[in-house]
Amino acid sequence: MAAHLRFRDLTLGYDRHPAVHHLTGEVEEGAMLAVVGPNGAGKSTLFKGIVGLVAPLSGTIDRDLSVRDIAYLPQAIEIDRSFPINVYDLVAMGLWRRIGAFGAIGKTEREWIHGAIAAVGLTGFERRPIAGLSGGQLQRVLFARLLLQDSRLIVLDEPFNAIDERTVTDLIALVRRWHSERRTVLAALHDMNLVRRHFSQTLLMAREPIAWGETGFVLTPENLMKARRMCEAFEEAAAECAVAAE
Repeated sequence: MAAHLRFRDLTLGYDRHPAVHHLTGEVEEGAMLAVVGPNGAGKSTLFKGIVGLVAPLSGTIDRDLSVRDIAYLPQAIEIDRSFPINVYDLVAMGLWRRIGAFGAIGKTEREWIHGAIAAVGLTGFERRPIAGLSGGQLQRVLFARLLLQDSRLIVLDEPFNAIDERTVTDLIALVRRWHSERRTVLAALHDMNLVRRHFSQTLLMAREPIAWGETGFVLTPENLMKARRMCEAFEEAAAECAVAAE
């Protein structure tokens, strides 16, 4: 099976200080991969590296598709909810790769937009400003935008954090739909029960990989304790490629 991503001794960081060390492995096409670890484990940095927002300090990320063809959902804290835009227009932004920044939205495109909004259960919210949405409603809008991007690789950074259980259930159904379409999904998650129920593969990180493989073999108490201890011991001012103490 083809690999969408290959990490070769990858180290990522900021101002020459590493946040992800020595990651080697492959993400196969059609994978449902959960990326887990304590706060500060490097999950968001890894995702920013995958989508081209952070350059490697050393090693490489090999992709079998352009970064422009990757759908990326950042953490909710990185989204400016005060921006004056309504639900319809935010969802419509998912079409820019198909029609261009200045492309016209015709009847077909309008049907796609309304279909995506309906798919996340927000029909009737089209003209509502995003500033007036709840956290769960905004996340539904962002998933609708992802639907329109129609990407082969979907990267979700904490997509279910601080939203209601019904929204989590509905959005997980969309993730499973993507999986059934043989799209590749990477999701950074904190809820281990959610990971165990829905993700067959897991990467456990603590600045460096602790374990990567079948979820049941990765999420052991011993591995989770090791990840927590390594993150607690990590020195923020460490030099590039320093290895966290165990």
